[in-house]
Amino acid sequence: MKRYVSIDIGGTAIKYGVLDENGNLACRSEMCTEAYKGGASILAKAVDIVKQYYSPGMLDGICISTAGMVDTKKGEIFHSASLIPHYAGTRFKEVMETEFQIPCEVENDVNCAGLAESVSGASKGCSPSLMLTVGTGIGGCIVVDGKVFHGFSSSACEVGYMHMAGSDFQTLGAASILSRKVAEWKNEPEDIWNGYHIFEEAKKGDELCIRAIHEMTDVLGQGIANICYVLNPEIVVLGGGIMAQEDYLREPIENALKKYLVPGIADCTRIAFAKHKNDAGMLGAFYHFMQRQGGKAAEYTAVH
Repeated sequence: MKRYVSIDIGGTAIKYGVLDENGNLACRSEMCTEAYKGGASILAKAVDIVKQYYSPGMLDGICISTAGMVDTKKGEIFHSASLIPHYAGTRFKEVMETEFQIPCEVENDVNCAGLAESVSGASKGCSPSLMLTVGTGIGGCIVVDGKVFHGFSSSACEVGYMHMAGSDFQTLGAASILSRKVAEWKNEPEDIWNGYHIFEEAKKGDELCIRAIHEMTDVLGQGIANICYVLNPEIVVLGGGIMAQEDYLREPIENALKKYLVPGIADCTRIAFAKHKNDAGMLGAFYHFMQRQGGKAAEYTAVH
């Protein structure tokens, strides 16, 4: 049976594991990204990860999901936020294929998450599907007929930069805004008001926490509505750590979406929450690899 190593590079952690040819994760692990060390350090970490599993004839491909804008044909980063210094120009595909003599494919992490949900997750069978990851920023992915839509220059659905109310979508609606707002309103250190704490206090009736969440979900509803007017997705899948609070967030987000969408579109647009969570990047990188190498990702069911 064929084996593939899959690596999911985020700003905080690098998750990695081995999948079989059916898309089943045989093992998984993670390490700190240490993003401040820059692109060369992350590339070296990725090479070392592959070395853990590589021996001639025992590994059939390298699948990489990563933060940053990715040229999927070249398998390299062409733009990255300042969180990872000197990341643009990092040539994962070239380095991996030279080092190990097996194919490597690289895709943006949000696109991987969206593809994973489309193939075997919350948006399976839906098209078009929109994936939004809400965390420190907001990332987007659109999947049409089982394939990620990249746009002309591989930068489609960079919705976090979408201009809103004199700012942008991710500055106003990302999960990180919660901590800043609540800490400022309470005149307390920001580090004591993480997302989990805010939701716990909101459930107990803390009015400032409730207000902060309401403002965030209103922005999310407005931003999602703007995207829906352009893309008209069948389903919108929400991911990112904060979306673990589905029971609390579903109703206010759905209400906000109805507020900003005309009824004819709102009634046909379904909100769902991501299924694959921490495995989404690794699974999506594998599905992307199979598509680039001529396989059909829809054949893989990802058993966990």
